[in-house]
Amino acid sequence: MSESEKSLLKVEHLKQYFPVQNGFKKTYLKAVDDISFAIKPGETLGLVGESGCGKTTVGRTLLRLYEPTGGKITFDGEVLFDSGEQYDEKGHLILGADGKPVIGNKVNKNMLPYRKEMQMVFQDPYSSLDPRMTVEDIIGEPLDVHKLYKNKAERREKILSLMELVGLNAEHAMRYAHEFSGGQRQRIGIARALAVNPKFIVCDEAVSALDVSIQAQVVNMFEELQEKLGVAYLFIAHDLLVVHHISDRIAVMYLGHMMEVAESDELNNNPIHPYTLSLLSAVPIPDPETARKSKRIILEGDVPSPLRMPTGCPFRTRCRYATEQCAAEMPPLTDRGNGHMVACWNK
Repeated sequence: MSESEKSLLKVEHLKQYFPVQNGFKKTYLKAVDDISFAIKPGETLGLVGESGCGKTTVGRTLLRLYEPTGGKITFDGEVLFDSGEQYDEKGHLILGADGKPVIGNKVNKNMLPYRKEMQMVFQDPYSSLDPRMTVEDIIGEPLDVHKLYKNKAERREKILSLMELVGLNAEHAMRYAHEFSGGQRQRIGIARALAVNPKFIVCDEAVSALDVSIQAQVVNMFEELQEKLGVAYLFIAHDLLVVHHISDRIAVMYLGHMMEVAESDELNNNPIHPYTLSLLSAVPIPDPETARKSKRIILEGDVPSPLRMPTGCPFRTRCRYATEQCAAEMPPLTDRGNGHMVACWNK
């Protein structure tokens, strides 16, 4: 069985550039710049990194809420998008005699048939729900769009079943979103995403707007739903403890690039990339003695502007191990053993 057959979602050399007008000159903000990863059926891939690194853009581009600038997206064996750019064995873009990329067959499929398979839970439960719709209509809208019921009785039965699945009561059905707490609103958003029985859900900071006690309830619910339904997640978050708890594998992003990908325990116990080491050193440790012995790795300098990206590795301007090679070329993700992928020349 090939890698693409084993993977539910496969992303290759994904790029998302946004045009920015700078006076009379048009430049591009490289929000996501040449990242590749795969997610297996029923697996959770955690995606972490500081604000502005491109995590949310990755999730929205996968679902084609943003049209990709380049790369290839394969879902369940079907190529949904392919810009046609050709790459060599080392992952370098193949250029023609004119200096422009060599383009092969392009694919840009209509996403409507795949919306049932791929869904998203948005970050803000306060703005992602229509205030003029009742809970029943919010959860029922995907059923209406995809015509997944025969009559009104079946529609209501499905909605009440989804509400029960996420821990809401039947009497909540005729209420409006503003009548609920943040945790309850997020449950409504999750029920809406589950209405079409998807195989893959992008969870975009799905617990960051919630109280800590509610966060635990929602994370546990995600895990229970995964066991029942076999759904795969791309779990985007800032909180490394939450990501470690829920994820099978974790990917670390910095300024639109993938820095490190490994199994959850492996990444926490044996981080390699200097950026990952710094992120993990900032995680609070509940044991005071261990906390006193641990040393915080504070990065120097500021995050570069994505409009004026440094050459080579984007992290080199803040890295103590940076060399001339780091400035010359972006290091590829290489396997350091057991699928532990790291993009670094010096570690």
